[in-house]
Order: sequence, then structure tokens, then C-alpha cells
Amino acid sequence: MSHMDVAHPYFGAFLLFVITSVAFIATTTAARFVSRSLARLDTEKLKAAIYECGPEVTKQPNRISAQFYLIALLFILFDVEIIFMFPWAIDFKILGWFGFAEMILFILLLAIGFIYAWKKGALEWHSIK
Repeated sequence: MSHMDVAHPYFGAFLLFVITSVAFIATTTAARFVSRSLARLDTEKLKAAIYECGPEVTKQPNRISAQFYLIALLFILFDVEIIFMFPWAIDFKILGWFGFAEMILFILLLAIGFIYAWKKGALEWHSIK
């Protein structure tokens, strides 16, 4: 038996996957270089010009508040915790009273965390304490 066994039933599918992946990367890289070389770079004045009416366009740095990330983190945290309730709901009869008590404890801890975040002002958009 050699080091490379090409008689495996999925070798053709694997080879096709590799070739497709390499072709995709080569195509997107080539498209990127071609589009950058053909793009007009002298349109900055046109982009900043007023269209029909409106205020003068001023460039401002895009600042995203840290509060946005905190709310996103809290959303992911509570969302993942809610996902843990689905297997419990499916096996509710099998788990019995022990499973019910565990879920009540879980919901209680979730509520305590929510109240803590609320009291700290983590859910307020414009205030950080």
C-alpha cells in the first residue's frame, strides 16, 4: 500500500472540493486586482458635493460607542442562555422534578444577572456608569 491511496471512494469529491476552493480564491483575488486597477480614484469631489439640496458634507470619524458592544454582548449572553432551555423543554418529562428545579434555578440566576445589568445601567443607551 502506498502513502497516497487514490482508490478511496470520496477522493474525487475531495479533489473537486480542493480545486473549487483554489479556483474561488484565485478568481476573487484576480477580480480584486482588476477592479482596483480599473476604478477611477478622482471622484472624491463628486462624492462630497451637495446633491440638489442639503447641508454641506463634513467628514466625521466613525465612532461607535462602547455601549453598543455592551448591549450586543448582553444580547448574545441572554440569547445563548435561552437556547439552553430548548433541550430542557424537549426532555421535560424524562428529567422530572429535578430538571424542573434545575431550570427554576437557571431562570433565577438569569433574572439576577438581568436585574444586575439593569441596575448598573448597561441597558441605557446614553449613560455608562
